[in-house]
Amino acid sequence: MGDKKKAAYKRILLKLSGEALLGKQSTGVDPDVVGYIADEIMSLSDLKIQIGIVIGGGNIFRGIQAGNRGMERTTADYMGMLATVINSLALQSALEVKGLPTRVQSSIEMREIAETFIQRKAVRHLEKGRIVIFAGGTGNPYFSTDTAACLRAMEIRADVILKATKVDGVYSADPVLDRSAVMFKKISYIDVLTKNLKVMDSTAISLCRDNRLPIVVFNLQKKGNIRGVVCGKKIGTYVGE
Repeated sequence: MGDKKKAAYKRILLKLSGEALLGKQSTGVDPDVVGYIADEIMSLSDLKIQIGIVIGGGNIFRGIQAGNRGMERTTADYMGMLATVINSLALQSALEVKGLPTRVQSSIEMREIAETFIQRKAVRHLEKGRIVIFAGGTGNPYFSTDTAACLRAMEIRADVILKATKVDGVYSADPVLDRSAVMFKKISYIDVLTKNLKVMDSTAISLCRDNRLPIVVFNLQKKGNIRGVVCGKKIGTYVGE
């Protein structure tokens, strides 16, 4: 059991889905949910860890769905990237209201509202105790924000990716649809790929596997879970070698 007052990791990359910001809304950003997430992140303040964040854009626009419905895929993906910038700014605002210094770095240049992503600058922000939110995905179409999270985690040399979800971890099947689904406490990258489990897309999992970057999948909606995972408690599913 991990120590509640001692972090198991020095530098983390937190991956949030865009859908996590919906709350009870059908689209957009629920300020109460963003405030809750900011509170959960604030709970890590006394641990003195370094925090990078990647947020999806599915609450506003999903490029892959629009592409499947006839929109030109590259255009659709760029629209999805812009949605992640909106979410990043919303979270930045919520964090700064609570007194947490935050920077948004975008893979797509938009100098008026965000810094352009520069790896060395991002690391320097982290070292100075600032939370860095990486917006715009990878900056390239055909790549998900899961892949962007893995890429940024490696670029900032994070110790782990914390994948926040609506369920308790990785299951053998969708627990909402299949009551017999079993949750894994630990699973290998290979098993995730061969069993086609919907943890992250195959590109992201392969990237983590090639670089031996562990992933912890946990339920964001349970208060205290982020802190528990960071402090080494056995929460959720550990994906690794």
